[in-house]
Amino acid sequence: MGIIARQSLKGTIVNYIGAFIGFISTMFIVTRFLSSEEIGLTRVLFEAATFIGTFAQLGITSSAIRFFPSFKSKDGNNHGFFFYMMMVPLVGCLIFLPFFGLLQDVICDYFKENSSLFVDYYDWLLPLMFFVVYLGVFETYANLLMRIVIPKVIREIVIRLLLIVVYLLYAFHVINLTGFVTGYVAVYGVAMLCNFFYVSKIGSVTLKHDSSFINKDLRKDILKYTLFLMIGVIGGSITSRLDIFMVSAELGLNYAGIYSIAFYMVAIIDIPSRSITAISSPVAADALRAGEFERANDLYKKVALHQLLIGGFIFLILWINIDNIFAIIPQGDIYKEGKWVVFYIGLSRLIIMFLGFGYTLISFSKYYYWGLYFTFFITLITILTNQWLIPILGISGAAIATLLTCVISHAVQQWLVFVKVKGNPYTKNTFKLILLLILLYGVNCLLPQVDNPWFDGIYRTLIICLMGGIAVYFSRLSEEITNLVNQVLKIKVK
Repeated sequence: MGIIARQSLKGTIVNYIGAFIGFISTMFIVTRFLSSEEIGLTRVLFEAATFIGTFAQLGITSSAIRFFPSFKSKDGNNHGFFFYMMMVPLVGCLIFLPFFGLLQDVICDYFKENSSLFVDYYDWLLPLMFFVVYLGVFETYANLLMRIVIPKVIREIVIRLLLIVVYLLYAFHVINLTGFVTGYVAVYGVAMLCNFFYVSKIGSVTLKHDSSFINKDLRKDILKYTLFLMIGVIGGSITSRLDIFMVSAELGLNYAGIYSIAFYMVAIIDIPSRSITAISSPVAADALRAGEFERANDLYKKVALHQLLIGGFIFLILWINIDNIFAIIPQGDIYKEGKWVVFYIGLSRLIIMFLGFGYTLISFSKYYYWGLYFTFFITLITILTNQWLIPILGISGAAIATLLTCVISHAVQQWLVFVKVKGNPYTKNTFKLILLLILLYGVNCLLPQVDNPWFDGIYRTLIICLMGGIAVYFSRLSEEITNLVNQVLKIKVK
Protein backbone atom coordinates (compact mmCIF):
# COMPACT_ATOMS: atom_id res chain seq x y z
CA MET A 1 0.00 0.00 0.00
CA GLY A 2 3.10 2.22 -0.15
CA ILE A 3 2.69 5.62 1.46
CA ILE A 4 -0.67 4.54 2.89
CA ALA A 5 0.97 1.67 4.75
CA ARG A 6 3.87 3.79 6.04
CA GLN A 7 1.78 6.72 7.19
CA SER A 8 -0.92 4.43 8.60
CA LEU A 9 1.65 2.42 10.55
CA LYS A 10 3.19 5.55 12.04
CA GLY A 11 -0.22 7.00 12.76
CA THR A 12 -1.39 3.77 14.38
CA ILE A 13 1.68 3.65 16.62
CA VAL A 14 0.96 7.21 17.73
CA ASN A 15 -2.69 6.33 18.27
CA TYR A 16 -1.82 3.42 20.52
CA ILE A 17 0.67 5.44 22.53
CA GLY A 18 -2.10 7.97 23.00
CA ALA A 19 -4.54 5.19 23.81
CA PHE A 20 -2.20 3.87 26.51
CA ILE A 21 -1.91 7.34 28.03
CA GLY A 22 -5.66 7.77 27.74
CA PHE A 23 -6.29 4.38 29.33
CA ILE A 24 -4.12 5.18 32.34
CA SER A 25 -5.69 8.62 32.59
CA THR A 26 -9.30 7.53 32.25
CA MET A 27 -9.19 4.23 34.12
CA PHE A 28 -6.98 5.25 37.05
CA ILE A 29 -7.02 9.05 37.34
CA VAL A 30 -10.41 10.17 36.08
CA THR A 31 -12.36 7.35 37.76
CA ARG A 32 -10.54 7.99 41.03
CA PHE A 33 -10.66 11.76 41.30
CA LEU A 34 -13.78 12.71 39.32
CA SER A 35 -17.33 11.73 40.13
CA SER A 36 -19.42 10.01 37.47
CA GLU A 37 -21.40 13.26 37.18
CA GLU A 38 -18.24 15.28 36.46
CA ILE A 39 -17.12 12.69 33.91
CA GLY A 40 -20.53 12.96 32.28
CA LEU A 41 -20.20 16.75 32.22
CA THR A 42 -16.92 16.71 30.29
CA ARG A 43 -18.23 14.12 27.84
CA VAL A 44 -21.46 15.98 27.13
CA LEU A 45 -19.63 19.31 26.78
CA PHE A 46 -17.19 17.87 24.26
CA GLU A 47 -19.82 15.98 22.27
CA ALA A 48 -22.13 19.01 22.21
CA ALA A 49 -19.29 21.25 21.01
CA THR A 50 -18.38 18.73 18.32
CA PHE A 51 -22.00 18.40 17.29
CA ILE A 52 -22.61 22.12 16.81
CA GLY A 53 -19.20 22.30 15.16
CA THR A 54 -20.52 20.12 12.34
CA PHE A 55 -22.94 22.93 11.52
CA ALA A 56 -20.33 25.65 11.83
CA GLN A 57 -17.68 24.05 9.63
CA LEU A 58 -20.15 23.90 6.70
CA GLY A 59 -18.76 20.58 5.48
CA ILE A 60 -15.29 21.96 4.72
CA THR A 61 -13.27 19.07 6.16
CA SER A 62 -15.03 16.53 3.93
CA SER A 63 -15.35 18.62 0.77
CA ALA A 64 -11.68 19.57 1.06
CA ILE A 65 -10.67 15.95 0.55
CA ARG A 66 -12.74 15.69 -2.63
CA PHE A 67 -11.66 18.96 -4.25
CA PHE A 68 -8.06 19.34 -3.11
CA PRO A 69 -6.75 17.31 -6.11
CA SER A 70 -8.33 19.94 -8.39
CA PHE A 71 -6.56 22.79 -6.56
CA LYS A 72 -3.20 21.13 -6.05
CA SER A 73 -0.32 22.93 -7.73
CA LYS A 74 3.43 22.39 -8.01
CA ASP A 75 4.28 25.72 -6.34
CA GLY A 76 2.64 24.55 -3.09
CA ASN A 77 0.19 27.46 -2.98
CA ASN A 78 -2.58 25.18 -4.26
CA HIS A 79 -4.46 28.16 -5.72
CA GLY A 80 -5.21 29.54 -2.25
CA PHE A 81 -6.93 26.39 -1.01
CA PHE A 82 -5.87 27.07 2.58
CA PHE A 83 -7.67 30.42 2.46
CA TYR A 84 -10.97 28.69 1.75
CA MET A 85 -10.38 26.15 4.50
CA MET A 86 -9.90 29.02 6.94
CA MET A 87 -12.75 31.24 5.81
CA VAL A 88 -15.58 28.74 5.36
CA PRO A 89 -15.66 27.64 9.04
CA LEU A 90 -15.31 31.25 10.15
CA VAL A 91 -18.39 32.18 8.14
CA GLY A 92 -20.14 29.14 9.59
CA CYS A 93 -19.31 30.18 13.15
CA LEU A 94 -20.68 33.67 12.52
CA ILE A 95 -23.88 32.24 11.02
CA PHE A 96 -24.33 29.88 13.95
CA LEU A 97 -23.68 32.50 16.64
CA PRO A 98 -27.24 33.94 16.76
CA PHE A 99 -28.74 30.44 16.96
CA PHE A 100 -26.50 29.64 19.91
CA GLY A 101 -28.27 32.32 21.91
CA LEU A 102 -31.76 31.76 20.53
CA LEU A 103 -31.73 28.03 21.28
CA GLN A 104 -30.21 28.34 24.74
CA ASP A 105 -33.52 28.25 26.61
CA VAL A 106 -34.79 25.26 24.64
CA ILE A 107 -31.59 23.27 25.16
CA CYS A 108 -31.27 24.16 28.82
CA ASP A 109 -34.91 23.23 29.50
CA TYR A 110 -34.25 19.80 28.01
CA PHE A 111 -31.25 19.14 30.27
CA LYS A 112 -32.00 21.06 33.46
CA GLU A 113 -34.06 18.40 35.27
CA ASN A 114 -31.45 15.63 35.28
CA SER A 115 -28.28 17.42 34.13
CA SER A 116 -28.31 20.87 35.72
CA LEU A 117 -24.50 20.94 35.85
CA PHE A 118 -24.38 20.99 32.05
CA VAL A 119 -26.76 23.96 32.04
CA ASP A 120 -24.42 25.82 34.42
CA TYR A 121 -21.54 25.54 31.92
CA TYR A 122 -23.52 25.94 28.71
CA ASP A 123 -21.64 29.13 27.74
CA TRP A 124 -18.37 27.20 27.47
CA LEU A 125 -19.69 25.39 24.41
CA LEU A 126 -18.93 28.32 22.10
CA PRO A 127 -15.14 28.58 22.64
CA LEU A 128 -14.81 24.80 22.80
CA MET A 129 -16.71 24.49 19.53
CA PHE A 130 -14.40 27.04 17.86
CA PHE A 131 -11.26 25.22 19.03
CA VAL A 132 -12.57 21.80 17.97
CA VAL A 133 -13.61 23.04 14.52
CA TYR A 134 -10.24 24.58 13.66
CA LEU A 135 -8.34 21.71 15.24
CA GLY A 136 -10.09 19.52 12.66
CA VAL A 137 -9.50 22.00 9.83
CA PHE A 138 -5.74 22.14 10.37
CA GLU A 139 -5.58 18.38 10.84
CA THR A 140 -7.44 17.80 7.57
CA TYR A 141 -5.08 20.13 5.69
CA ALA A 142 -2.10 18.20 7.02
CA ASN A 143 -3.76 14.94 5.91
CA LEU A 144 -4.19 16.37 2.41
CA LEU A 145 -0.44 16.97 2.36
CA MET A 146 0.03 13.32 3.39
CA ARG A 147 1.33 14.32 6.82
CA ILE A 148 -0.86 12.66 9.44
CA VAL A 149 1.65 11.79 12.16
CA ILE A 150 2.28 15.12 13.93
CA PRO A 151 -1.41 16.12 14.01
CA LYS A 152 -2.10 12.72 15.52
CA VAL A 153 0.62 13.27 18.11
CA ILE A 154 -1.14 16.50 19.03
CA ARG A 155 -4.63 14.95 19.13
CA GLU A 156 -3.79 11.61 20.72
CA ILE A 157 -0.84 12.44 23.00
CA VAL A 158 -0.49 16.18 23.66
CA ILE A 159 -4.18 16.71 24.44
CA ARG A 160 -4.25 13.72 26.79
CA LEU A 161 -1.13 14.80 28.67
CA LEU A 162 -2.47 18.32 29.11
CA LEU A 163 -5.81 16.95 30.30
CA ILE A 164 -4.01 14.85 32.91
CA VAL A 165 -2.49 18.05 34.26
CA VAL A 166 -5.96 19.62 34.47
CA TYR A 167 -7.38 16.52 36.18
CA LEU A 168 -4.62 16.51 38.80
CA LEU A 169 -4.93 20.23 39.48
CA TYR A 170 -8.60 19.68 40.16
CA ALA A 171 -8.00 16.50 42.16
CA PHE A 172 -5.61 18.27 44.54
CA HIS A 173 -7.92 21.29 44.87
CA VAL A 174 -5.59 23.74 43.11
CA ILE A 175 -8.55 24.77 40.95
CA ASN A 176 -12.30 24.55 41.51
CA LEU A 177 -14.89 23.09 39.12
CA THR A 178 -15.07 26.30 37.08
CA GLY A 179 -11.29 26.32 36.78
CA PHE A 180 -11.42 22.67 35.75
CA VAL A 181 -13.88 23.37 32.92
CA THR A 182 -11.81 26.40 31.87
CA GLY A 183 -8.66 24.29 31.74
CA TYR A 184 -10.46 21.53 29.87
CA VAL A 185 -11.55 23.96 27.15
CA ALA A 186 -8.14 25.68 27.04
CA VAL A 187 -6.40 22.38 26.28
CA TYR A 188 -8.18 22.22 22.92
CA GLY A 189 -7.21 25.81 22.22
CA VAL A 190 -3.55 24.93 22.76
CA ALA A 191 -3.89 21.87 20.52
CA MET A 192 -5.48 23.99 17.79
CA LEU A 193 -2.54 26.42 17.86
CA CYS A 194 -0.02 23.57 17.76
CA ASN A 195 -1.68 22.19 14.64
CA PHE A 196 -1.69 25.62 13.03
CA PHE A 197 2.05 26.10 13.61
CA TYR A 198 2.79 22.65 12.19
CA VAL A 199 0.73 23.28 9.06
CA SER A 200 2.50 26.63 8.68
CA LYS A 201 5.80 24.78 8.65
CA ILE A 202 4.98 22.04 6.13
CA GLY A 203 2.84 23.89 3.59
CA SER A 204 1.62 27.19 2.27
CA VAL A 205 -0.78 28.85 4.70
CA THR A 206 -1.13 32.12 2.88
CA LEU A 207 -4.50 33.82 3.05
CA LYS A 208 -4.11 34.96 -0.54
CA HIS A 209 -6.55 33.25 -2.83
CA ASP A 210 -6.78 32.73 -6.57
CA SER A 211 -10.40 33.62 -7.27
CA SER A 212 -9.87 33.33 -11.02
CA PHE A 213 -9.10 29.61 -10.65
CA ILE A 214 -12.63 28.82 -9.48
CA ASN A 215 -14.73 28.96 -12.61
CA LYS A 216 -18.51 28.83 -12.68
CA ASP A 217 -18.72 25.05 -13.11
CA LEU A 218 -16.23 24.32 -10.33
CA ARG A 219 -17.99 26.74 -7.98
CA LYS A 220 -21.34 25.11 -8.69
CA ASP A 221 -19.88 21.65 -8.16
CA ILE A 222 -18.28 22.67 -4.85
CA LEU A 223 -21.42 24.34 -3.50
CA LYS A 224 -23.69 21.48 -4.55
CA TYR A 225 -21.39 18.81 -3.14
CA THR A 226 -20.78 20.69 0.11
CA LEU A 227 -24.49 21.29 0.69
CA PHE A 228 -25.40 17.64 0.29
CA LEU A 229 -22.39 16.41 2.22
CA MET A 230 -22.95 18.86 5.05
CA ILE A 231 -26.43 17.44 5.56
CA GLY A 232 -24.89 13.99 5.63
CA VAL A 233 -22.23 14.99 8.15
CA ILE A 234 -24.84 16.61 10.37
CA GLY A 235 -26.93 13.46 10.22
CA GLY A 236 -23.90 11.36 11.09
CA SER A 237 -23.18 13.64 14.00
CA ILE A 238 -26.73 13.23 15.27
CA THR A 239 -26.62 9.45 15.04
CA SER A 240 -23.25 9.18 16.78
CA ARG A 241 -24.07 11.56 19.64
CA LEU A 242 -27.80 11.30 20.24
CA ASP A 243 -27.29 8.45 22.70
CA ILE A 244 -25.10 10.42 25.12
CA PHE A 245 -27.41 13.46 24.91
CA MET A 246 -30.52 11.38 25.63
CA VAL A 247 -28.81 9.43 28.43
CA SER A 248 -27.74 12.71 30.01
CA ALA A 249 -31.14 14.39 29.65
CA GLU A 250 -33.32 11.42 30.62
CA LEU A 251 -31.12 9.53 33.10
CA GLY A 252 -28.72 12.21 34.35
CA LEU A 253 -25.01 13.05 34.14
CA ASN A 254 -24.19 10.21 36.55
CA TYR A 255 -25.35 7.64 34.00
CA ALA A 256 -23.74 9.68 31.23
CA GLY A 257 -20.46 9.29 33.12
CA ILE A 258 -20.86 5.51 33.41
CA TYR A 259 -21.81 5.34 29.73
CA SER A 260 -18.76 7.44 28.86
CA ILE A 261 -16.33 5.14 30.67
CA ALA A 262 -17.77 2.13 28.86
CA PHE A 263 -17.68 4.05 25.59
CA TYR A 264 -14.04 4.96 26.15
CA MET A 265 -13.09 1.31 26.60
CA VAL A 266 -14.66 0.57 23.23
CA ALA A 267 -13.03 3.58 21.55
CA ILE A 268 -9.71 1.76 21.52
CA ILE A 269 -11.16 -0.70 18.99
CA ASP A 270 -11.31 1.71 16.05
CA ILE A 271 -8.01 3.48 16.69
CA PRO A 272 -6.39 1.90 13.59
CA SER A 273 -9.23 3.15 11.39
CA ARG A 274 -8.38 6.76 12.21
CA SER A 275 -4.97 6.43 10.56
CA ILE A 276 -6.01 4.12 7.74
CA THR A 277 -9.09 6.16 6.80
CA ALA A 278 -7.28 9.49 7.09
CA ILE A 279 -4.55 8.49 4.66
CA SER A 280 -6.73 6.29 2.39
CA SER A 281 -9.51 8.83 1.82
CA PRO A 282 -7.48 11.15 -0.46
CA VAL A 283 -6.33 8.12 -2.47
CA ALA A 284 -9.92 6.93 -2.85
CA ALA A 285 -11.02 10.42 -3.89
CA ASP A 286 -8.30 10.53 -6.54
CA ALA A 287 -9.22 7.07 -7.87
CA LEU A 288 -12.93 7.85 -8.13
CA ARG A 289 -12.23 11.22 -9.71
CA ALA A 290 -10.29 9.37 -12.42
CA GLY A 291 -13.06 6.79 -12.81
CA GLU A 292 -10.81 3.97 -11.59
CA PHE A 293 -13.47 1.93 -9.78
CA GLU A 294 -11.39 -1.24 -9.69
CA ARG A 295 -8.57 0.58 -7.94
CA ALA A 296 -11.02 2.07 -5.44
CA ASN A 297 -12.58 -1.35 -4.81
CA ASP A 298 -9.18 -2.95 -4.21
CA LEU A 299 -8.47 -0.23 -1.68
CA TYR A 300 -11.87 -0.86 -0.06
CA LYS A 301 -11.10 -4.58 0.36
CA LYS A 302 -7.71 -3.92 1.92
CA VAL A 303 -8.98 -1.23 4.26
CA ALA A 304 -11.97 -3.35 5.34
CA LEU A 305 -9.93 -6.50 5.99
CA HIS A 306 -7.16 -4.81 7.95
CA GLN A 307 -9.56 -2.76 10.04
CA LEU A 308 -11.63 -5.84 10.87
CA LEU A 309 -8.48 -7.82 11.65
CA ILE A 310 -7.02 -5.31 14.07
CA GLY A 311 -10.33 -4.15 15.51
CA GLY A 312 -11.59 -7.72 15.91
CA PHE A 313 -8.56 -8.77 17.93
CA ILE A 314 -8.75 -5.68 20.12
CA PHE A 315 -12.44 -6.25 20.82
CA LEU A 316 -11.78 -9.91 21.62
CA ILE A 317 -9.02 -9.04 24.11
CA LEU A 318 -11.19 -6.32 25.65
CA TRP A 319 -14.22 -8.56 26.09
CA ILE A 320 -12.40 -11.57 27.56
CA ASN A 321 -10.90 -9.20 30.15
CA ILE A 322 -13.94 -7.03 30.83
CA ASP A 323 -14.58 -8.34 34.36
CA ASN A 324 -10.89 -8.03 35.21
CA ILE A 325 -10.90 -4.40 34.09
CA PHE A 326 -13.84 -3.49 36.30
CA ALA A 327 -12.19 -5.33 39.20
CA ILE A 328 -9.03 -3.24 38.79
CA ILE A 329 -10.22 0.32 38.13
CA PRO A 330 -11.24 2.66 40.99
CA GLN A 331 -14.97 2.56 41.73
CA GLY A 332 -15.31 -0.43 39.41
CA ASP A 333 -18.52 -1.51 41.13
CA ILE A 334 -20.16 1.70 39.89
CA TYR A 335 -18.85 1.54 36.33
CA LYS A 336 -19.54 -2.19 35.97
CA GLU A 337 -23.10 -1.21 35.17
CA GLY A 338 -21.78 -0.33 31.72
CA LYS A 339 -20.47 -3.84 30.96
CA TRP A 340 -23.04 -4.64 28.27
CA VAL A 341 -22.63 -1.18 26.81
CA VAL A 342 -19.07 -2.26 26.01
CA PHE A 343 -20.34 -5.37 24.23
CA TYR A 344 -23.06 -3.77 22.10
CA ILE A 345 -21.07 -0.66 21.21
CA GLY A 346 -18.05 -2.85 20.49
CA LEU A 347 -19.99 -4.89 17.94
CA SER A 348 -21.25 -1.72 16.29
CA ARG A 349 -17.69 -0.38 16.06
CA LEU A 350 -16.55 -3.56 14.30
CA ILE A 351 -19.34 -3.18 11.74
CA ILE A 352 -18.36 0.44 11.15
CA MET A 353 -14.68 -0.47 10.81
CA PHE A 354 -15.44 -3.17 8.26
CA LEU A 355 -18.04 -1.37 6.14
CA GLY A 356 -17.52 2.29 7.01
CA PHE A 357 -15.07 3.02 4.19
CA GLY A 358 -17.87 2.25 1.76
CA TYR A 359 -19.57 5.49 2.74
CA THR A 360 -16.30 7.26 1.99
CA LEU A 361 -16.42 5.86 -1.54
CA ILE A 362 -19.98 7.08 -2.04
CA SER A 363 -19.11 10.50 -0.62
CA PHE A 364 -16.28 10.99 -3.09
CA SER A 365 -18.15 9.63 -6.11
CA LYS A 366 -20.71 11.33 -8.35
CA TYR A 367 -23.40 9.61 -6.30
CA TYR A 368 -22.62 11.61 -3.17
CA TYR A 369 -26.16 13.06 -3.16
CA TRP A 370 -27.43 9.66 -2.04
CA GLY A 371 -25.93 10.56 1.30
CA LEU A 372 -28.85 12.96 1.81
CA TYR A 373 -31.46 10.21 1.68
CA PHE A 374 -29.23 7.93 3.67
CA THR A 375 -28.86 10.57 6.38
CA PHE A 376 -32.60 11.04 6.83
CA PHE A 377 -33.01 7.27 7.05
CA ILE A 378 -30.32 6.79 9.71
CA THR A 379 -31.39 9.79 11.76
CA LEU A 380 -34.98 8.54 11.90
CA ILE A 381 -33.88 5.07 13.02
CA THR A 382 -31.54 6.53 15.65
CA ILE A 383 -34.21 8.73 17.19
CA LEU A 384 -36.85 5.99 17.23
CA THR A 385 -34.62 3.27 18.69
CA ASN A 386 -33.20 5.52 21.41
CA GLN A 387 -36.62 6.82 22.42
CA TRP A 388 -37.89 3.25 22.55
CA LEU A 389 -35.03 1.51 24.38
CA ILE A 390 -33.50 4.06 26.80
CA PRO A 391 -36.63 4.32 29.02
CA ILE A 392 -36.86 0.52 29.13
CA LEU A 393 -33.22 -0.62 29.41
CA GLY A 394 -31.34 2.52 30.47
CA ILE A 395 -27.76 2.85 29.24
CA SER A 396 -27.81 -0.70 27.83
CA GLY A 397 -30.84 0.37 25.79
CA ALA A 398 -28.85 3.25 24.31
CA ALA A 399 -26.09 0.82 23.32
CA ILE A 400 -28.55 -1.65 21.76
CA ALA A 401 -30.15 1.23 19.85
CA THR A 402 -26.72 2.13 18.48
CA LEU A 403 -26.10 -1.46 17.39
CA LEU A 404 -29.51 -1.79 15.71
CA THR A 405 -29.01 1.48 13.86
CA CYS A 406 -25.54 0.39 12.80
CA VAL A 407 -26.69 -2.97 11.44
CA ILE A 408 -29.63 -1.56 9.48
CA SER A 409 -27.83 1.50 8.13
CA HIS A 410 -24.69 -0.32 7.03
CA ALA A 411 -26.70 -3.05 5.32
CA VAL A 412 -28.44 -0.38 3.24
CA GLN A 413 -25.17 1.47 2.74
CA GLN A 414 -23.35 -1.61 1.46
CA TRP A 415 -26.13 -2.30 -1.03
CA LEU A 416 -25.75 1.26 -2.27
CA VAL A 417 -21.95 0.97 -2.52
CA PHE A 418 -22.23 -2.26 -4.48
CA VAL A 419 -24.86 -0.96 -6.90
CA LYS A 420 -23.34 2.48 -7.56
CA VAL A 421 -19.54 2.06 -7.39
CA LYS A 422 -19.21 -1.74 -7.53
CA GLY A 423 -17.64 -1.75 -4.08
CA ASN A 424 -17.42 -5.08 -2.26
CA PRO A 425 -15.31 -5.49 0.90
CA TYR A 426 -15.78 -9.25 1.20
CA THR A 427 -13.07 -11.78 0.37
CA LYS A 428 -12.59 -15.38 1.46
CA ASN A 429 -10.18 -14.09 4.10
CA THR A 430 -13.00 -12.09 5.65
CA PHE A 431 -14.87 -15.25 6.60
CA LYS A 432 -11.67 -16.99 7.69
CA LEU A 433 -10.99 -14.09 10.03
CA ILE A 434 -14.47 -14.15 11.56
CA LEU A 435 -14.18 -17.92 12.13
CA LEU A 436 -10.76 -17.45 13.74
CA LEU A 437 -12.09 -14.84 16.17
CA ILE A 438 -14.96 -17.14 17.19
CA LEU A 439 -12.58 -20.07 17.73
CA LEU A 440 -10.25 -17.93 19.84
CA TYR A 441 -13.16 -16.86 22.03
CA GLY A 442 -14.03 -20.52 22.45
CA VAL A 443 -10.47 -21.22 23.59
CA ASN A 444 -10.77 -18.40 26.11
CA CYS A 445 -13.89 -19.97 27.59
CA LEU A 446 -11.90 -23.14 28.27
CA LEU A 447 -9.13 -21.32 30.16
CA PRO A 448 -9.36 -21.57 33.97
CA GLN A 449 -10.26 -18.43 35.94
CA VAL A 450 -7.58 -17.04 38.27
CA ASP A 451 -8.55 -15.05 41.36
CA ASN A 452 -6.02 -12.24 40.79
CA PRO A 453 -7.49 -10.02 38.00
CA TRP A 454 -4.05 -8.75 36.92
CA PHE A 455 -2.58 -12.24 36.52
CA ASP A 456 -5.75 -13.60 34.95
CA GLY A 457 -5.84 -10.82 32.38
CA ILE A 458 -2.16 -11.10 31.48
CA TYR A 459 -2.03 -14.87 31.00
CA ARG A 460 -5.37 -14.95 29.16
CA THR A 461 -4.30 -12.15 26.81
CA LEU A 462 -0.88 -13.68 26.08
CA ILE A 463 -2.35 -17.07 25.17
CA ILE A 464 -5.03 -15.64 22.86
CA CYS A 465 -2.63 -13.17 21.21
CA LEU A 466 0.01 -15.85 20.64
CA MET A 467 -2.46 -18.30 19.13
CA GLY A 468 -4.12 -15.58 17.05
CA GLY A 469 -0.84 -14.14 15.81
CA ILE A 470 0.45 -17.54 14.71
CA ALA A 471 -2.85 -18.31 12.96
CA VAL A 472 -2.87 -14.98 11.08
CA TYR A 473 0.75 -15.39 9.98
CA PHE A 474 0.58 -18.96 8.69
CA SER A 475 -2.89 -18.63 7.16
CA ARG A 476 -1.73 -15.49 5.33
CA LEU A 477 -4.97 -13.70 6.12
CA SER A 478 -3.12 -10.48 5.33
CA GLU A 479 -0.30 -10.55 2.79
CA GLU A 480 0.85 -7.15 4.03
CA ILE A 481 1.16 -8.30 7.65
CA THR A 482 2.83 -11.59 6.70
CA ASN A 483 5.36 -9.78 4.50
CA LEU A 484 6.01 -7.20 7.21
CA VAL A 485 6.72 -9.96 9.75
CA ASN A 486 9.03 -11.69 7.26
CA GLN A 487 10.96 -8.47 6.73
CA VAL A 488 11.32 -7.95 10.48
CA LEU A 489 12.49 -11.54 10.95
CA LYS A 490 15.08 -11.12 8.19
CA ILE A 491 16.42 -8.00 9.87
CA LYS A 492 16.63 -9.83 13.21
CA VAL A 493 18.48 -12.75 11.61
CA LYS A 494 21.00 -10.44 9.97
